[in-house]
Amino acid sequence: MLIFGTLHLVALALGAVLFIMFLRSDNAEGHEPGEEDEGGGGGSDRISDTPKTSPSGGIPLPDAEPAPVRLRGHERLADLLPKPERRRVTEPQPARRRVTT
Repeated sequence: MLIFGTLHLVALALGAVLFIMFLRSDNAEGHEPGEEDEGGGGGSDRISDTPKTSPSGGIPLPDAEPAPVRLRGHERLADLLPKPERRRVTEPQPARRRVTT
């Protein structure tokens, strides 16, 4: 029962800390209200006017190669892949005849 009560007290303490942080964020002093004369339009400020010179996302991954088979038709995947070579089967040695004397 002691562990159960301790866990509840820890949860209540964390909840109280989160609640206090929520109340303090409403009247944060570092927040500046937006100006009314920004030009309007409601556009996205993420879009830049200049075109990108290089693709984003970093270097291409080494395993970014196309698949060897494309599944666009009604064929089965087993029909599109090459057949593996069969292993050679060695014939068993003929059984020796027993000689009875």
